[in-house]
Amino acid sequence: MERLGIAVIGAGYWGPNLVRNLRASDDWQLRYVCDLDLDRAGRVAGPAGDVRVTDSLDEVLADPAVDAVAIATPAATHHGLALAALGSGRHVLVEKPLADSTDHGGAMIRSAAQAGLVLMADHTYCYTPAVQKIRELIEEGALGDLLYIDSVRINLGLIQPDVDVFWDLAPHDLSIMDFILPGGLSAEAVAAQGSDPLGAGRSCVGYLSMPLARGAMAHVHVNWLSPTKIRRMVIGGTRRTLVWDDLNPQQRVSVYDRGVDLAAASDDPADRAAATVSYRLGDTWSPALSEREALASMVAEFAASIREGRPARTDGRAAIRVLRVLEAATRSLAEGGGLSAVERDDLPSEMAVAR
Repeated sequence: MERLGIAVIGAGYWGPNLVRNLRASDDWQLRYVCDLDLDRAGRVAGPAGDVRVTDSLDEVLADPAVDAVAIATPAATHHGLALAALGSGRHVLVEKPLADSTDHGGAMIRSAAQAGLVLMADHTYCYTPAVQKIRELIEEGALGDLLYIDSVRINLGLIQPDVDVFWDLAPHDLSIMDFILPGGLSAEAVAAQGSDPLGAGRSCVGYLSMPLARGAMAHVHVNWLSPTKIRRMVIGGTRRTLVWDDLNPQQRVSVYDRGVDLAAASDDPADRAAATVSYRLGDTWSPALSEREALASMVAEFAASIREGRPARTDGRAAIRVLRVLEAATRSLAEGGGLSAVERDDLPSEMAVAR
């Protein structure tokens, strides 16, 4: 099929990764790299001269050869750039987080729905072979009913000037949970505790807890100050427990047939103290995973959703669920760390109106 034309808006940290994968894709023809710093945009576009370099979004949107834009700029700019692109009839891919607020994210979703356009969030981890395998195992019931999710994402990282550690790192973990949980991330409340031991003016260490369905819970630990880097998620179920260690290329995913079984003496809750506890010690195995780069799969999904006229797997509604948890976490921090309700509304699905 004929390639779709695309422009990358933003040539900073993430833009070069998008450019590299779009260039390598059979689905896309990279037309522009747009950035306020023309020298930086030129370096990212490369010396071949087949990609235009500009600092003008208007120039990009005036070109009929551009079918879509990929936005890789600071979160505060996503709303304005996305609305301009959607208003001009372009499909839009936005790096995480979708926007700097749910109000802005909701406006983007409504604009895409009204125009019948794809609005996709670049939740990159959801396109890794490991996370896709985890979703598959949960869907087929290999873990049983979920009991807990415990996620750790810590490193000696850059202290961001505009967001705290929750908004910087937790979107990865929350987007993964939204992708793997049946029905998406449906937490009704969030509790967050944060610390600013350096006096940076924002939380540099954070802990986020969410009650989930049927008594399960999720916990996320994020930290900019750790001298060691850890990217690990433990997902416990009634049948098996899964451990994903993203920094272990030899064994990223391990499934343990180990756990605790509780056999109650009767159905009366008062008899729980007399329940019989047994420990299950079974096999451990690691599923085979492909080695395709996540971003390559992500840009392929963007093209497929456009051609098939359907929402992307990580669409705007998935991204807004992540935003709502982040906003609830911010409220929880401001209120001393107690549970804060996650707001909900009835946003339309992207592609709700045919073009």
